[in-house]
Amino acid sequence: MKPIPQAHTSAGPNSQNLFALGNAAIGYAACFDSALAMTAQRMKKAITSSTTSARLAMGRIGAGGYALGIDLYVNVRGLPRADARRLVETTHRVCPYSIAILNKVDVRLHVSVPRARP
Repeated sequence: MKPIPQAHTSAGPNSQNLFALGNAAIGYAACFDSALAMTAQRMKKAITSSTTSARLAMGRIGAGGYALGIDLYVNVRGLPRADARRLVETTHRVCPYSIAILNKVDVRLHVSVPRARP
């Protein structure tokens, strides 16, 4: 995917579309974090907290078309890194937003596990 040039043209994305995409990213992050909590319960994983944020990218593909990409940044407390990664991957398979965009949007999962404070 090639980034969209900064030049503004009437044929490119407009501010209303970008605002709507930003709101969709916020909604996706909120939905994913709720699904993560439910998935953790089902998997019997005791997380102490989680936060999810989304960064949306839009770029050109092929002959004038556009494609979306989303980076989900998921911070999971209370689990070892490997368990947190499995939890996030499982959540991605059941989250309603993830299901809705399956095979339509490139979603990249980024999992972090903060160190416990002494």
